[in-house]
Amino acid sequence: MADEERTPRGGTDRGAEAGRGLGGFAAGIFFGALIGAGIALMFAPESGEKARRRLRRRLERLREETADGLERAGASTRRDLARRRKRLEAGIERAADRARDIL
Repeated sequence: MADEERTPRGGTDRGAEAGRGLGGFAAGIFFGALIGAGIALMFAPESGEKARRRLRRRLERLREETADGLERAGASTRRDLARRRKRLEAGIERAADRARDIL
């Protein structure tokens, strides 16, 4: 629980942790596929042209999957930021109301 972000109520915010993990996961997939493609080319029993076509198709699918994953991570981050902004604005408004009551 040491890595989780604490919320004002004492709970944890797992959304921030999930956002960081998804980006790292997408990068891991990308680099793993790149390394795998290189190894496959070294040991491929087929012609160079056929291997390049297959590699091109795989890289295109990987690019699309990575873009989709990054878009989902971005959307999640935008939702999380909007939620946090609303919470912060409400807290500022409460603090301003208290200050006005005191003065």
